[in-house]
Amino acid sequence: MCLGIPGKVIEIHEQDSLPMGKVEFGGITKDICLAYVPEAQVGDYVLVHAGFAISIIDEDDAQETLSYIEQIQEFSEIDRTETVGSPASIDSEPEGTP
Repeated sequence: MCLGIPGKVIEIHEQDSLPMGKVEFGGITKDICLAYVPEAQVGDYVLVHAGFAISIIDEDDAQETLSYIEQIQEFSEIDRTETVGSPASIDSEPEGTP
């Protein structure tokens, strides 16, 4: 299983005879290989894994996926704060300690 992240194609160019694109991921722009989706156009959303666009997706699906990723990040931050930063986790003794 792989994790694909949606991004928006903002520029298309060729590099070493390969179709490439600048793809924006929430303010971060990366050069991505478009060889698997040569029909991609500026403004399209693509699903990216390991530097390769692997499919074109519609904007609604891209926004929904980005929303899920943001929720996971928020949950991760809350969980980390509660686990690492709470006084209970620092002061409590392990179970079974007399």
